[in-house]
Amino acid sequence: MTLKVCPSLLLLFLAHSVWTRTVRQVYDDLDPEHWSHYTFECPQECFCPPSFPNALYCDNKGLKEIPAIPARIWYLYLQNNLIETISDKPFVNATHLRWINLNKNKITNSGIESGVLSKLKRLLYLFLEDNELEEVPAPLPVGLEQLRLARNKISRIPEGVFSNLENLTMLDLHQNNLLDSALQSDTFQGLNSLMQLNIAKNSLKKMPLSIPANTLQLFLDNNSIEVIPENYFSAIPKVTFLRLNYNKLSDDGIPPNGFNVSSILDLQLSHNQLTKIPPINAHLEHLHLDHNRIKSVNGTQICPVSITVAEDYGFYGNIPRLRYLRLDGNEIQPPIPLDIMICFRLLQAVVI
Repeated sequence: MTLKVCPSLLLLFLAHSVWTRTVRQVYDDLDPEHWSHYTFECPQECFCPPSFPNALYCDNKGLKEIPAIPARIWYLYLQNNLIETISDKPFVNATHLRWINLNKNKITNSGIESGVLSKLKRLLYLFLEDNELEEVPAPLPVGLEQLRLARNKISRIPEGVFSNLENLTMLDLHQNNLLDSALQSDTFQGLNSLMQLNIAKNSLKKMPLSIPANTLQLFLDNNSIEVIPENYFSAIPKVTFLRLNYNKLSDDGIPPNGFNVSSILDLQLSHNQLTKIPPINAHLEHLHLDHNRIKSVNGTQICPVSITVAEDYGFYGNIPRLRYLRLDGNEIQPPIPLDIMICFRLLQAVVI
């Protein structure tokens, strides 16, 4: 049975974004020179839009090498090519680069010339998804705000590679070959501004160690995690969105109040091995528990406050904030128990 779904616009915005500056904001805030000082040269393999003189489009050109980048360029698009190496030579004049997209190439660690990335002092966004990397490249530009390394072959994170990246807000390592041994207690040390960490689709069996304290979004889907350590989330008191879908969590692997955390607004535990709903906090707004082994739902047991108190609060009181509850793919039969509706007065959608 499915009721009408009315998702919160605010939650959708937070769940799929990190609060970093947009490309246009970077352009507006960091315009120190007049582009008329530069000649409007353009590599013949690429496209230089006259209306956007600081962008260079070299994507989908079958390139095997990076062309010489003109001095005026801030935004460089090189995705969907056959590039295997990143060397110093193309970037000699490119001292203003803010954004490089090298997704879907054939870049290996051995193909990255030593120190070439760290010399790009103004670089804010580096995209190297869908390449052939076996470890996180190092050293990296200290001013980076986003680093995207999804869908490589990364199994190793060099010691101290993130230690100077104090401005990094987003780190995407999903769909690589990371084992628990690759994530040491100091791996993420120095990432004081990190807000989104994506380590989904790896080979983790344990929750990662020492997640940066400011992390808001933690994505760990499609691993083999079995246990949530006691008080794990006390070290990341701002975590708001937590995804643990497609793991091996059972009732025994979750401490009594493991997810009873006031900061968590969106909790996703789909496709695990749970037979009951774990205790939740009254602040939780979205809860995904589909495709587990849950047979029944007792509102009296899962309500963050007593049912009597929930009744007394009334619609405008300090009642539990759950708005979306997904329970399909379990062994629960409709109708929805009345005590669920009494407790969670703000529910907009229940999927069974």
